Amino acid sequence: MTETAKKATTPTKKPRATAAKATAAPKAAAPKTKTIKAKVTVMPSHDQIAALAHRFWTETGRQHGHHEEHWLRAEQELFGKAS
Repeated sequence: MTETAKKATTPTKKPRATAAKATAAPKAAAPKTKTIKAKVTVMPSHDQIAALAHRFWTETGRQHGHHEEHWLRAEQELFGKAS
């Protein structure tokens, strides 16, 4: 007859909470993230440019032959406001 010997096992104990964990320094707060605001460029419409160029034309006494100057000035002013 063979006898099997049982190995003596030590009961497993739960680890005790140590005082070091209780007195540990509080965690540092996570760094705040920066919100970046992107500039959104809105293109002025053809009608907006035309209306402003027409206003410049009337302000200069409705002189003919300067329509390109008025148009370019209106574009520059509106694009300057958009950016």
